[in-house]
Amino acid sequence: MLEFIAVSKQFPDGQVALDDINLKIEGSDFVFITGPSGAGKSTLLKLITKELVPTSGQVMFNEDDIAKIPANKLHILRRRVGTVFQDFKLLLNRTVFENVALSLEVLKRSDSEIEKEVSEALEKVGILEKADYFPAQLSGGEVQRTAIARAIVSNPEVLLADEPTGDLDTKTAEQVVELLEKINKEGTTVLMATHNSTIVNKFKKRVVHLKKGKIEKDQKEGKYEPD
Repeated sequence: MLEFIAVSKQFPDGQVALDDINLKIEGSDFVFITGPSGAGKSTLLKLITKELVPTSGQVMFNEDDIAKIPANKLHILRRRVGTVFQDFKLLLNRTVFENVALSLEVLKRSDSEIEKEVSEALEKVGILEKADYFPAQLSGGEVQRTAIARAIVSNPEVLLADEPTGDLDTKTAEQVVELLEKINKEGTTVLMATHNSTIVNKFKKRVVHLKKGKIEKDQKEGKYEPD
C-alpha cells in the first residue's frame, strides 16, 4: 500500500530530516513511528500527504508516486488519507458536528449524506451526544475524538496520527489509542508517530524507530526505549 523507496529529505538550511528511508506499509497495518524529537517522524508523515516532497527517492501509494500527483488531484489523495494532529486544528467557532462535517462539505455531499456520515463517525468515536458542543466545552480526550471523527468521516484508507496523545493524561491517551486500534481492525491502515514509550509498549504493534533521519529498527511487535 505505502512504500518509501530510498527516500531522503533535506531542507534548504541543510538539515537532513530523512536519510535513505526504505519502508513498506501493508494494508491494515498498525505502525508506531517512534524516535526522539527531530528524528524525522513528522517529516515522514508529511511526505504521505504531499505537504512535503522528497529530495530524492519515491513515496508510493499503491501505484501512485505521491510527489508526482498534480495540485489539482491532491484532494483525491487527501480524501484517501485522514490526518490527526497533536494540536487538533479544530475551528473554535464551530460545533463538533460542524467541524467533522467540513471535509464532506468540501466534497459537496448532500445535507442528508452529511447528517448520516457525521453522526456515524461521532458514534464510532463515542461522542455523538456532544455533537452540538463547541471545542471549548470539551475535555482534551473529547477534542481529540472529534479530530479523529473528522479524519475518518470520509472513510480513508490510511489514518496518520502525529503525536495524538501528546497533551493527554495516561488514561485518556490509552483510550485514544484503543480507538485508533478499533479503527484499524475495521480495515484502515494506521500510522502513529509518538515518543510515548508507555503507549507503544502496552499496545504491542509494529514499531519503526527513527534516529537522526534513519530507520534504526523495524520490529513486528517492538518495544520502544527512549534514546
